[in-house]
Amino acid sequence: MSARPDRTPLPRSFYDRPVLTVAPDLLGRVLVRRTPDGPIELRITEVEAYEGEADPGSHAYRGRTARNASMFGPPGHAYVYFIYGMWFSVNLVCGPVGQASGVLLRAGEITVGAELARKRRLSARRDAELAKGPARLATALDIDRSLDGTDLCAGPSSPLSLLAGTATPSDQVSVGPRTGVGGDGAHHPYRYWITHDPTVSPYRAHAPRRRST
Repeated sequence: MSARPDRTPLPRSFYDRPVLTVAPDLLGRVLVRRTPDGPIELRITEVEAYEGEADPGSHAYRGRTARNASMFGPPGHAYVYFIYGMWFSVNLVCGPVGQASGVLLRAGEITVGAELARKRRLSARRDAELAKGPARLATALDIDRSLDGTDLCAGPSSPLSLLAGTATPSDQVSVGPRTGVGGDGAHHPYRYWITHDPTVSPYRAHAPRRRST
């Protein structure tokens, strides 16, 4: 019989490490989203790391802006951004203050509050698809730009927090290039996922968006 997932909130020191150390260590951890309708919990199964100003694929590559300010710290906060004029994605900020880095949450398994997630993800054919991809994850958990900068270490009053859960052994972690990232950051092996987990999203290489003529 396997042990139950650890419900201990992760401390700020967990995030205050190099992003390539934090990213694989997030697999199996539990993200808690507290909504007015009740909590939703997600076991993290897929992530991508971004190294900030050292990483051409990062939003912070060209420096600090109003949009990406949360990436510059403190660690243990959320960075939420709007993409393609339609969707939100959520990252967990890592490393010391002033050195922008974060981990994009790409996919997970809804373990609590699936009925709430289903109401927001009506197109999902099965529960494994509720949070299969970063935009679907944010939609299922009712995460939008209003949660940018949220402190995950603020305790039960925070709308977002992270529990220890069950860390994934390294021999069950797969590594590969990030999905949909182009240019000089395309081939960085910064995507991590739990091998063979059904909630992990499919890999897609970067496809340049067509410009209207």
